[in-house]
Amino acid sequence: MCGGGRGRLFVVPMPTRPVISGFHPDPSVCRVGETYYLACSSFEYAPGVPIFRSDDLVTWTLIGHALSRPSQLRVADAKPSGGIYAPTLRHHDGRFWMITTNVSDGPGHLLVTADDPAGPWSEPVRIEGAGGIDPDIAWDDDGRCLITWCDAGLRQAELDPVTGDLLTEPQLTWAGTGGAHVEGPHLYRVGDLWYLLAAEGGTAAGHMVTIARGPSPSGPWEPCPTNPVLSARSTDASIQSTGHADLVQRPDGSWAIVFLAVRPRGYFPSWHVLGRETFAADVEWRDGWPVPTTPIQPAAIAPAREHLGAELGGEWVGAHVFPDEVLRPAGDGTWRLTATPSGRTFVGRRQEHNRVVAHARVEASAGVGGLEIRLDATHAVTLEVDGSTVRAVARIGSLTSVLGEAPLDDDAVLELEVRASPFGVFSPQRGPDEVVARVESAAGRRELGRLDGRYLSTEVAAGFTGRMVGVVAERGDVVVRSFEYRGHDEPESR
Repeated sequence: MCGGGRGRLFVVPMPTRPVISGFHPDPSVCRVGETYYLACSSFEYAPGVPIFRSDDLVTWTLIGHALSRPSQLRVADAKPSGGIYAPTLRHHDGRFWMITTNVSDGPGHLLVTADDPAGPWSEPVRIEGAGGIDPDIAWDDDGRCLITWCDAGLRQAELDPVTGDLLTEPQLTWAGTGGAHVEGPHLYRVGDLWYLLAAEGGTAAGHMVTIARGPSPSGPWEPCPTNPVLSARSTDASIQSTGHADLVQRPDGSWAIVFLAVRPRGYFPSWHVLGRETFAADVEWRDGWPVPTTPIQPAAIAPAREHLGAELGGEWVGAHVFPDEVLRPAGDGTWRLTATPSGRTFVGRRQEHNRVVAHARVEASAGVGGLEIRLDATHAVTLEVDGSTVRAVARIGSLTSVLGEAPLDDDAVLELEVRASPFGVFSPQRGPDEVVARVESAAGRRELGRLDGRYLSTEVAAGFTGRMVGVVAERGDVVVRSFEYRGHDEPESR
């Protein structure tokens, strides 16, 4: 983390463990009383904008989604990494406010409100007069509502939050410090001054957090002399691409910062597969500027063992579709997944651990489908059931390869395992992990193939999301008789 200017980017240790693991980027946080609430981007997946709650900034619980209905969120036509971009979550005048951009359903930004952050949230107010992405919402001392967003610099206007109309002409308020892609603005009143937090450098290796202050929420802005205030660029930190942050004040007056980062693995240049995750750190104010200090992190990433039960858990999402539109109870504890007319349909949950085993029992007498780990539809490993045959299929862009196949009996269990690569093994063939496809039946346990995990990484597939684990219908109907996700992380070391 930065605390001493551009020449001293790594002063105190970075966190090594996220507070919210897996594909949960662009965190925005607010506090009400003793409780913290946090929202993240969701891109092409529905429901959109997951909302978390915490009492300590370390342990977070998913409590709902701000965009939980098709009337609020249209993602049917969203491309991979389209859909919902960075939100801002705030509490003002007794209500929660969430503003975001659906880049696949323009023009403008979407603003929803709720009395309870767990929902229900209102129908969106569309703000058509503001383009770009990454909107922030804040209120000045006179009660005026201000929207600040990214569109060739950071722009700002007064907003009527009821109608979505801009009450003033948009003005360029700050162009940043010279880094590429200035974005992710957040406004704060601290003492007698206003602060404008931003992300620069792009959400990759050059990512950083910068800040400026001024006498009003519109500036003029004085940049921090030790910008960036947070960055891992050009360091050997185990997390990289740190940026897109938000500040929050604790009840005791101390401060903290949440931000996104990735955990790259494997031999140079390394790959990240879990997407951009949410990390946190304490903040001290020095000479009127916020300085991240000690990491906020759990002692370990909590392991998970989850089943598909009588109801879909809140962690289940659909790619370009709401899960309950395509995955419905079929009786006797089974579920029926139906492919949409536009093509293969995926429903699942985020991969939140470096080591994962997923099991499923699938019947595909009226269709084709099965168990899948994916970065997107064209970067995936699928155990695909077609009648009485199961195939392990790898998709890497335009390349589709059948890794192996076997006959399938009624009680066969499909298994996809993610094996994390060990630290300290130096080989140009070492990717971040390996995906192994197996089937267990009356004939025994049989491996059908395996794929280097680098091919299911952001560095290969591109985009802003992370891996998902779930079930897929290639065509027709697929009956899911059971599904289990088991995940854990190996001890942190390098």
